[in-house]
Amino acid sequence: MSTGSWTREFFGAITVCDKQGTILEMNEQAIENFANYGGRKLIGSNLLDCHPEPSKSRLKSLMENQQRNIYTIETNGIRKIVIQSPWYEKGVYSGFIEMVTELPEDMPHYVRG
Repeated sequence: MSTGSWTREFFGAITVCDKQGTILEMNEQAIENFANYGGRKLIGSNLLDCHPEPSKSRLKSLMENQQRNIYTIETNGIRKIVIQSPWYEKGVYSGFIEMVTELPEDMPHYVRG
């Protein structure tokens, strides 16, 4: 999978791994976010090795069962949404994507009918 040039400067971190968990790609924001853990050098390593328990087991289960996981977190007063999802190539499960982006404090919410 090639995420393409649009992801390089995307307002959020994008990390892509294969179905075994090997990190294939990271955009610039992901590299910056994980600089203390190796940044770009994480490409080629296993995503599961980057997570402590119980996160590691949860992520492994999501990957094995091809399930998505969406949640919000707050770190140092900054709210973020985390989207973890399987990705497919021509209908075949090929790995997992994680996207993390900040949520503005005044983010509007619309209900459409």
